[in-house]
Amino acid sequence: MRRRNVAGVRVVTFNLHAGVDGWGRPTGAVDHLVALSPDVAICPELWRGDDGDDMVATLTTRLGMRGEFVALARAERVTSGRGPRRWQPLMAHFTGERGLYFREHRELTARQRTHRRRRPAVETGDWGLGLFTTLPIESITVLPLGRLPREKVRRALIVARLDLEGRPIHVAAVHGSHLSHGSPLLYRRLTSLVGELDPTVPIILGGDFNCWRPLLRVLLPGWRTLARARTWPARRPHSQIDHLLGRGPWRRLGASATDGGSDHRALTGDVALDDVDVAALG
Repeated sequence: MRRRNVAGVRVVTFNLHAGVDGWGRPTGAVDHLVALSPDVAICPELWRGDDGDDMVATLTTRLGMRGEFVALARAERVTSGRGPRRWQPLMAHFTGERGLYFREHRELTARQRTHRRRRPAVETGDWGLGLFTTLPIESITVLPLGRLPREKVRRALIVARLDLEGRPIHVAAVHGSHLSHGSPLLYRRLTSLVGELDPTVPIILGGDFNCWRPLLRVLLPGWRTLARARTWPARRPHSQIDHLLGRGPWRRLGASATDGGSDHRALTGDVALDDVDVAALG
């Protein structure tokens, strides 16, 4: 088997948490993503404010990208919060954070209602998932994954068919559910949708999976890890729950996870697509 050439690409997945921390203080997440200079950016928890900050417009303009944003929930965002140095309240996973409020499908907790009343001036907008690229786009599609009963938000898969130096590739973006909310069902749906794509076209699947790598290998068999690094929590990461997975002749060139102000680290994968001479396989 011989290779004719190698086409490289930098893919970054970064959960931006709407540009605020768990207290509602602005972060530098967008600036950090721009500084990484990705060819493909997968962006869970993007924010498009009704009367203010549009992170989609900011990212696409500053990075010179095109792509797709899908709104997955109506939400309220605080940008003038106060709190101690830690990223979010100590018991935020149980009582709710103070930066983002979701009540489109489920009511706020009692503690959140109390904190929300103390912040009458908040920005309403759309919270969702984005996939953007500098590569030529042949097609891009949003495939709904539905909403699991315990969740506050919907889920979706964005699938783009791109041209990488004359070769077609697929890049798919997802923001997965927590295991406690039923993520195995979500990933069964995702597997079915991905199975309808042309299997001869190399694919990268990336995003915030809210799932540890060993378990993800069980839920999504047949995928290679293209970038391995701890991504959560950002300050002192002990786990990888953000992933870049691949199928096809991808070569891993490098990977890193960097703290950019969000609760997740930005996961960067530099990969190359080996252009294999199929005739030589025989």
